[in-house]
Amino acid sequence: MRIQAALVEAPGGPFTIRDIDIEKPRADEILVRITAAGICHTDLTMRRYGRPGHSAMVFGHEGAGVVEAVGETVTGVVPGDTVCLSYLSCGACAPCQAGHPAYCVHMDLNARGARADGSSPLSLHGAPVFGNYFGQSSFATYALATERNTVKIPADLSPVLAAPLGCGVQTGAGTVLNVLRPEPGGTVAIFGAGGVGLSALMAAVSLDCAVVAVDPVAARRELAVELGAAAAIDPAAGDVIAAVRDLTGGGAHHAVDTTGRSDVINQAVGGLRRRGDLALVGLGGATEIDIMAVMAQGVRIHGVIEGDAAPADFIPRLIDLHRQGRLPVEKLIVEYPFADIEAAAQDAAAGRTIKPVLTFG
Repeated sequence: MRIQAALVEAPGGPFTIRDIDIEKPRADEILVRITAAGICHTDLTMRRYGRPGHSAMVFGHEGAGVVEAVGETVTGVVPGDTVCLSYLSCGACAPCQAGHPAYCVHMDLNARGARADGSSPLSLHGAPVFGNYFGQSSFATYALATERNTVKIPADLSPVLAAPLGCGVQTGAGTVLNVLRPEPGGTVAIFGAGGVGLSALMAAVSLDCAVVAVDPVAARRELAVELGAAAAIDPAAGDVIAAVRDLTGGGAHHAVDTTGRSDVINQAVGGLRRRGDLALVGLGGATEIDIMAVMAQGVRIHGVIEGDAAPADFIPRLIDLHRQGRLPVEKLIVEYPFADIEAAAQDAAAGRTIKPVLTFG
């Protein structure tokens, strides 16, 4: 079947929309007509560096759409169902069996650019195109997924709102709701008010926590306050640690870092009260943490992937929160036509847009 897809044909190259071919769904696969797809910084990071031996590749891992066809062993959805796509997991390893598929032993399935058997369902002029990114490659008019990463959603939910639930919103909100689990009245400091950080903020506010957001961008600080933050700090304005501790009555109970930067992580450690919890969510390289500060304060550090969420259970929970008015995801979103994917990516990389969502006519 001929589809349109946004190809990255060399590491660091632009998104280029090309006509390519996609296979029919195998027995365990689901063909989804994509109606919206969020752009995540993970997409931008992966396209910048690529993978050894990979040339043309289709990214995209926050897809939403309509089921077009299913393989013969698929029972959870039928053609016509509206769905949200999320990350892939094997379902058989110990973490998956224990209800923590975000820590699947085979999480490399999400980034290897191929199915588990090494094949790709995508091709261009007969040559393979790397796909299956997060089990979907949703920067395309159609994508193949499986029941492990396909969640049926209400037909009346806008796909533009649904798409970011599959990763960015799930990661931020899940970090608070599934990992930190603050008590009502607790204090949460959030470092980085992008899509993940603001999703964490909304989740914390939904639990009646007092939230302090730290971000260098004035517009994001303003949005953080609009979304319920008790205060928002400009890190260039002075001593961040002192400001966080002052605003949280001697130190936050919990902190979330979405930046992956050593200097910011150490600010998060310093802003916690004794035996506080720090969730590390941001992707980064090697970091240096003040171990003495961690030990002296008894800080508990959690590394968090995908909000430790099982999508089939957690995405419906996020939808319920949105319908209650407690997760206004729409305030983060700017829509772009699929044809403008490169402009959307540039706006995201420059910080002009918090959560770009591509729409498909």
